[in-house]
Amino acid sequence: MRKDTHHHGDLREALILAGIELLDEGGIDALTLRKCAARAGVSHAAPAHHFKGLVSLKAAIVARCYRMFSSTMLAHKNNAGTTPRAQLLAICEGYLAFTRTHAPLFQIMFQPKPEGMERVNPDILEELETESTNAFMILRAASAPFAPVGGHEQGTEVMVWALVHGYAVLFANAPDEETPAGVLPEFARILPDLPLRK
Repeated sequence: MRKDTHHHGDLREALILAGIELLDEGGIDALTLRKCAARAGVSHAAPAHHFKGLVSLKAAIVARCYRMFSSTMLAHKNNAGTTPRAQLLAICEGYLAFTRTHAPLFQIMFQPKPEGMERVNPDILEELETESTNAFMILRAASAPFAPVGGHEQGTEVMVWALVHGYAVLFANAPDEETPAGVLPEFARILPDLPLRK
């Protein structure tokens, strides 16, 4: 498909989807503007119509990844039991499922912000902030029924986030492999029994 066959609104979407495919297939090093353009079926100059360089396209891709991340967590939540513990565990299992299925996407989502973010289109920065915040709000809502850990109002959500994220980074892509700690327990076994708010 050549550039002149794209409708104005389709090119941006095609480039984002192409970038996600490249990341899933080849990791972060596979993502270039030229490869995204080729995958989308447009000229190498076409991305400039929507993105101010690779950093801008990456930001748009990360925003979309957060939306996918949220959808995965919510899908697990909606298929779980209704108790606060079941809902919180389901959110965490969705967190880990996304990591297992889309490891390169997870990696780029939580990388330090790259240089050149000041060149990113303001609408993309706003979308990125909205989608990343929405993802965290899912975890916050699932943590809300439980008493604050350490007496800090956000203590429980921070503890759960640190636990599930650390598990994801260290073990989610190798759940059956031997670790320095021995055979890895399922996440459900290490999520503590949290007391509910009174």
